[in-house]
Amino acid sequence: MIYLLITSLIWAFSFGLIKDGLAGLPFSAIAFIRLAVALAVFAPFLKLRTLRAADLTRLLLTGAVQYGLMYIAYIHAFRYLKAYEVALFTVLTPIYVTIIHDLFKRRLNPAAWIAAALAVGGGILIEYRQLSSPELWRGFLLMQGANLCFAFGQIFYRRIMNRLPKSHTDLQVFALLYLGAAFVAAPAAAGALLGGPAITLKQTGILLYLGVIASGLGFFLWNTGARQVGPGALAVFNNLKIPLGILVSVLFLKKPSTGRTC
Repeated sequence: MIYLLITSLIWAFSFGLIKDGLAGLPFSAIAFIRLAVALAVFAPFLKLRTLRAADLTRLLLTGAVQYGLMYIAYIHAFRYLKAYEVALFTVLTPIYVTIIHDLFKRRLNPAAWIAAALAVGGGILIEYRQLSSPELWRGFLLMQGANLCFAFGQIFYRRIMNRLPKSHTDLQVFALLYLGAAFVAAPAAAGALLGGPAITLKQTGILLYLGVIASGLGFFLWNTGARQVGPGALAVFNNLKIPLGILVSVLFLKKPSTGRTC
């Protein structure tokens, strides 16, 4: 559980950094660079010996969905949303986590559904905005796509690792997730990196922080922590970043506590 808490604190600072510190950079390039840096950090720990081809493929698929497709939708959402709105619109992730877990188990867990519903209700109560703006709708839908991908990856990764021999640790296989994600993000980023604006020194520092800490360490700690808690607790922790993200946006990044009004 401590891994999930640490990661939530790390991610609370990411929303504002992406929105403000990386303004002007192509969204696809941001996603790919973060994933490529994370891959470089974890590649030295990769051990493929005795890993079956089927499990290797599943881990690549997990990364492609949970991080690759998720990042494409998530980063593009910043085109339409303020930083705190991106944080707020992750509010439905606990429901997705619970639904996907129950679908895999082919059963209904009432306790987990109640915990997820409470997490969603708490997130909604933080701040409510009517989705009457077309930009908000686009951003909201992009975020739901990102939330679904992230929820799927958490549950699917748990299932894969629970089936692997104990000799395969999270650290030894995690680079495969970033590799699968980088493959997905690379095509969209290729043109943007070649014809896009030059990256400043400040933006380079932000990208390195996001790649090494927020993406690299953060995703590793999150998926590792997700294996150590039940689906109900995991659903609740998926919403912890919402109040933390809004708090950081307001107090540290000097953003207003209210955004568009409808």
